[in-house]
Formats: sequence, structure tokens, C-alpha cells
Amino acid sequence: MKIKLQYIFLIALFTTVQLSAQKKDENIGTEVVNVVKPYTPTISDAFKVKETPALEDEDNSKKEPIKYSIFSFPVASTFTPAKGKAANVDKTAEERIYKNYVTGGIGSYLDLFGELYVTENIGENDYAAGTLKHLSSMTNVKGLEVDSKFFNTSLDLTYGSRRKEFSWNADMGYQVQKYFWYGLPEDFGATLTNANRETIIEDINKMQTYHDFYVGGKIKFTESVFSDMDLKYNAFWDAYGSRESQFYAKPKLVFDFMDKRVTTEILVDHVGGSFYKDYTRTSGIKYGITKFGAYPSFGMKKDDWSFNIGAGLYYAMDSENNDGELFFYPRANATLKVVGDLMQFYLGIDGDLEQNSYRNFTNENPYVSPTLTIAPTDRQYDVYAGLKGKLSNYVSYNVRGSLINEKNKALFVANNYSEALNQQRYQYGNSFGVTYDLVRTMKLFGELKADFSKNISLGINGTFNKYTTEDQKEAWNLPQIELDANLDVAITPKWYAGANVFFVGDRKDNQTILPATTDDKTKTVKSYFDANAHVDYKYTNRFTAFLRLNNIANQNYERWLNFPVQSFQVMLGANYKFDF
Repeated sequence: MKIKLQYIFLIALFTTVQLSAQKKDENIGTEVVNVVKPYTPTISDAFKVKETPALEDEDNSKKEPIKYSIFSFPVASTFTPAKGKAANVDKTAEERIYKNYVTGGIGSYLDLFGELYVTENIGENDYAAGTLKHLSSMTNVKGLEVDSKFFNTSLDLTYGSRRKEFSWNADMGYQVQKYFWYGLPEDFGATLTNANRETIIEDINKMQTYHDFYVGGKIKFTESVFSDMDLKYNAFWDAYGSRESQFYAKPKLVFDFMDKRVTTEILVDHVGGSFYKDYTRTSGIKYGITKFGAYPSFGMKKDDWSFNIGAGLYYAMDSENNDGELFFYPRANATLKVVGDLMQFYLGIDGDLEQNSYRNFTNENPYVSPTLTIAPTDRQYDVYAGLKGKLSNYVSYNVRGSLINEKNKALFVANNYSEALNQQRYQYGNSFGVTYDLVRTMKLFGELKADFSKNISLGINGTFNKYTTEDQKEAWNLPQIELDANLDVAITPKWYAGANVFFVGDRKDNQTILPATTDDKTKTVKSYFDANAHVDYKYTNRFTAFLRLNNIANQNYERWLNFPVQSFQVMLGANYKFDF
């Protein structure tokens, strides 16, 4: 009976609450629900719960600061660690480095070689240095009627200072060179009497002498927009009244622009001079070319690419002809790391206005006549691409292909000659002039270097050229093939040896006998192979003796048309190092 009363009470309470709710909100509105299809759930409607749900609360990055402290107390211990002992390392005795040295030698043709280098510190920051060099040959090439001796001596002096903010050095030097025009044509003297022939040869046996004096210097700042500057002045003259002077100034600026490091080189280069007479002995020759230029560039990197982008802008002024011309050269290169340092691809384009001079021509070919035309070479572009890298930790390589276009490229060509009497000693087919032409060159270069160990190193390189000329029949005296290889071996700590082998392919030259004929006077200067070797014995850290073998193949080859070189040569010498 009690149970029934409880049920009646609960039903009455529930009914009262429901009625009061309906009374509180009597109008609940109406809604129309259209059931199109009953819901049928599928497995795809179920979503997998992510193990780490993404939080979209912007405030979730805030972290409550955690404060902690360490309560430490000493713990008694009877452990006593053993004292450490350094391992023994085998050390080689450090070799003393000497600041000065003298080297000398004598060869089988009475070739004399000598070199002295001296340097000394002055105070804490300054220093002075000097170098004296000499190379001469007192014996003639076998089979020649004229002297082929030569003499070359130079002295260079330097004074400099190294400081925290900047460093500078001042240079001065003098060089004297003497050569004979000994390269007479093979058929020389066919129209001469013996007496006239002997008279001409006696006159040719007088040396041409070149003198070169220079002063210059360089200053370099460690932290400045004005980075550095090179200055140099050359005075050059010979035994035939030829005169030349060259002034060179090259300041360099480095600054930041739009988050890029910009380097700008500014150039002023003047060459001027005169020759007493031209080759026909009718008038003198004067020349004067001044080159003004600027070369801005900047570098950048992106991923595995490295770029250097710049341009060269030059203005050349010919003071003798009152003429001027503006030149623009794009300069850019890029490098891509294909396989790290194992393989890198590179490409670029370059160009320049190259200043030629009488001094530079004589350094390359001392048998030129003092009757040259001097003009700059417009290297319009040099487009190249290649691969470089490593085949292993010991072997590196470089392969490069180039396409070069040079306007007014200087080419050495043999001078025309006659056998008339009372000529200058360089007018008998035994000297060279300079001609200019537009030359296009396709070049392929390959190089392989190997350092098998600290004791053995090997290097091989080769250059293959194909020339195209506009006016000249050939690219005179330019070889199509050049190969070179060298090997250096440390046999023992006291014995060293090395070898150098090179090959130069055929070259073309042109020489006309006056009065001129219509016959083709193109000459072929045959290819040559030369091998040289040396052995050195290190008696002490100060004293080393050496033996040099030159032209081991004993080839009487011609470096220039009708100018053979000395055959097999042996030279003995020594080097001594010292300090004051």
C-alpha cells in the first residue's frame, strides 16, 4: 500500500512540472519538416580520431612559467679517481723557415742562372725586400753563322708596412735584356757574294737591348669603402731610339647596396711612345692610347647556385689620331653544385679592352723589329661553360669549352726581306712584325690533377683551338694543340725529382722575299716536343743541390720561324737559405 502511494505522488509531481512549463511558454511556434529520405549511415561517415588533434586556439602558444629549485646536499664517498695521462703523439720536428735564399747554377752551354732574395723586418710593422735575377747563355746554337747568345738581368725592390687599419707597399725595379736577331732564312745569301755576306753577318752580330724601369705601389684598407688602389709607371726603351711610357691606376671600391655587396673597379691606363722609323725607313711612328673604365659587380647565392654579375664600360682615346670609342662588355658567371664538390657546372661571359704595348710584345717575342704598330685589342666576348670537381679525394678535374671573339687581335708575323746592302740588321728576314685581325677562337681545355700522397703529384692539361680569321689567311703563329704534363716525386726526405713534358702543334707564318711575287709564302713552323727533368738533394735544411736536364729529346726545334733553340742541356746548381 505504501508503494502505490509513492507511485501516485511521483505521477502527480511530474504532471505539475509539465503543466507549469507549458504555461510559461504557451506559443512555441510551428516548423515544417520534409523528410526526403530516411538517414542510412555508412562506414565513410565515420571519422577517425586523430592521435594528435590540431589546436586552433590562438592562445595555446602561451606557456605557464615553471619555477624550480634544486635541493642539494653533500654525499660522502670513498671513491678516488685515477689521474689522467696524455697519450704519446709522434711529432715530426718542425722545419725552420728561412727568410732569405740564394740560388745559382751553370749549364753545358755556359748558361748562367742566379737568383737572390732578401727580406728584413724594420720595426714592428715595416719591412723591406729585394730580388736579383740573372739568366744568360754564352754559347751559340749549333749550326748557326750568327750569334744566338742572350742576357737577362732584373732587380726588384720593395718597402712596405702592415698596420691594423691599412697596409701599403712601394716598388721599384729595373730590367735589362739583350738578344741577337739570329734567325736568318734557310736560303739567305743566295744572291750575295761571300764578302757581302760576311759584312751583313758581322753587322747582325750586334745585340738589341731592352731597358725597363718601373715604380709603383699598392695601398689596401681593412674597413673602408675605398678598398685598395694599384699604381704603376713603366719607362721602356731600346737601342734603336724607341721610347714608351705606361701609367696605370686602378682604385677599388666596396660598399653595400640593397643588401648586396657591390665591388667597383675603376681603371685609368695610358700607353704612349714612338719608334724612330717604320719598317720601310720612310717615317717615324708615334702612338698614344688612354683607356678609362669602370667595372661594377656583385655576387649572390640561391640554393646550389652562385652568381657574380657585372659589366665593364670603357672609353679609349687615341691622342695621335684625335679619335675615341666607347666599349661595353657584359661580365657574368654562375656556378651550380651538381654533386657537392664532386661536380660543379659553371658558365659565364667575359670581355675586355686589352692594352697592348711594345714592352709586352718584347716579353712574348724578343725578336720583333722596333717598327711596330701599337693598338688595343677589343675582346668582344668570351663565352664559356664547363665542369670541374673531384673524381676522388686525390684527383681533381676541369673541362671547359669557350667561344672567343677578338677584334684587332695582335698576331706576330715574319717581316718581309731583301738581300740588299746597307739595311738595318733586322731587315734580313730575321725579325717579326705585328698585324691585327678579327679572330674567332673555339677552344676546348681539359685538366687533371692528382695528389696521390704527400710525396707524389701529377698534372696533365691540354688545349685544342680552332681559329677563324677575317682578313689574314691564317692565325699566324698560334698553335692549334698544346699539351703539358708534370710529375713531382719526393723519393726520400732528402731526395726529390720531377719532370715536365710539353707538346706544341704546328703553327703558320708568312714571309715574302722582296721584290714580292705572287707565290704563296706561307711557312709551316713544325710542331715540337720537349722534355725536362730535375733531381734535388737536400743536404741540410739550408743547403740543396740540384741537377736539371733540359730538352732531353735533343730536338733542335723552332720556337719562332728560323729561330732554333739549344739542344740537350745539363745544368748543375745549388740553393742556400739563410737569415741575418
